[in-house]
Amino acid sequence: MFGTNWRKVNQDSVSIDEISSKFSVDPNLLKSVSLKYPFKLNRYYFSLIKDIGDPIWIQAVPDPRELECSDILKDDPFLEDSKLSPLPGLVHRYKDRVILLVTGKCAMYCRHCMRKRRTGLTENNFFDRFDDILYYLKEHKDVFDVIISGGDPFLLDDDRIEFLLSEIKKVRSDIIIRIHTRTPVTLPQRITPELCTILSRYNPLYINTHFNHFREITEQSSLAVSRMSDTGIPLGCQTVLLKGVNDDFKTISKLFSSLLKIRVKPYYLHHPDPVQGTEHLRPDVETGLELMKNLRGRISGMAIPYYMIDLPGGKGKVPILPEYIEKKEDKFLVVKNYMDKRVVYPL
Repeated sequence: MFGTNWRKVNQDSVSIDEISSKFSVDPNLLKSVSLKYPFKLNRYYFSLIKDIGDPIWIQAVPDPRELECSDILKDDPFLEDSKLSPLPGLVHRYKDRVILLVTGKCAMYCRHCMRKRRTGLTENNFFDRFDDILYYLKEHKDVFDVIISGGDPFLLDDDRIEFLLSEIKKVRSDIIIRIHTRTPVTLPQRITPELCTILSRYNPLYINTHFNHFREITEQSSLAVSRMSDTGIPLGCQTVLLKGVNDDFKTISKLFSSLLKIRVKPYYLHHPDPVQGTEHLRPDVETGLELMKNLRGRISGMAIPYYMIDLPGGKGKVPILPEYIEKKEDKFLVVKNYMDKRVVYPL
């Protein structure tokens, strides 16, 4: 499949009728969901589905439970981020870094997406405003880190990506660039030798991708990340904790250990954002904390990410940790280790 043009794979989406025919489900149920929340699924990622309700299906196929409303969840809990957007397409939440939203397109519309209400529905005119954004970067010397996001930046053509990176480096040669992309997982054909050659010109550059299940680590996705790693680009993974996908120890530990084998560092385990239409995918925070507690001491420390929640209203990401310290005195701590044994630690 790597000999196939990535644009053809991206454009050749599976229809809901095809899904319904293959798996014998009512197409009307799926179509009613897609009227509210956009649906897109290419044939590569569709080929990874084995059964109805399996971890790949859950991430890709509309579910009637998406239409169940909750007073707690919002259509877009990060709408207030617009207050932190001095220019359209630029979010300046932290003093030393900005996010550039360069496109609204993705290779697949994940059912757990934090922007599921908007992704794919609106045209992104980022490059119409790019000169203003470059001027902003030039003037704000305290910005150390530019995060290129979307949508998925790798849905841009090669010439656009090169233009984007080269212009940023022209105005700020000292700046670090991060790219957030799920294409190595959902459209690995996109990671071509030509793209990797472009990326290799703009170090220091870091790429964070988004594997949620070990079955997404295929021959194709492994080759995609290997191509980027071979150029010297460090790769991280921002996994989302999803009910029925990876919220058990066996799955999450195999995922994180397998990522190390393909030279991808588990970076964040995100608790799902409080987005309307995703309640059925959101495990309890206690589930995440218990998983993190069980990972410690049982898999390589290099394979253990930070467990994070992203606070609405632009308040930032916060790590949440299991409680290891049970008691603190002037001269010692009482600490419980990964085997639940209490140890007195002198201060």
